[in-house]
Amino acid sequence: MADTSRLTRAVDHFADRLRAAPQSRLQRGAAAEALGLAREFARRTQVLEEPGTDLREMPDAGMFAAADQITVAVHDLALVLMDESQVEEAMELVAQAQQRAGV
Repeated sequence: MADTSRLTRAVDHFADRLRAAPQSRLQRGAAAEALGLAREFARRTQVLEEPGTDLREMPDAGMFAAADQITVAVHDLALVLMDESQVEEAMELVAQAQQRAGV
């Protein structure tokens, strides 16, 4: 198993920034970026846990739930990542999403 503590800390930081962001920032795309990241993490988790199954998409629970959705998704992903290269890929996705979100 890979050491995923850096990844979960990075996502927790992103989630905290989203929770502190004004509603206008969430509406301008920050929440959509977080949802996109959560969906990508959920997809990666499903591919690793259930290869060959039809992919399910994480639902949009609203802009105020986006921080919680990325937190849940990263913790699920952290349980199935097998090596450091997968952790690094996920870390890069977090950095890119946070930059695009502007938080």
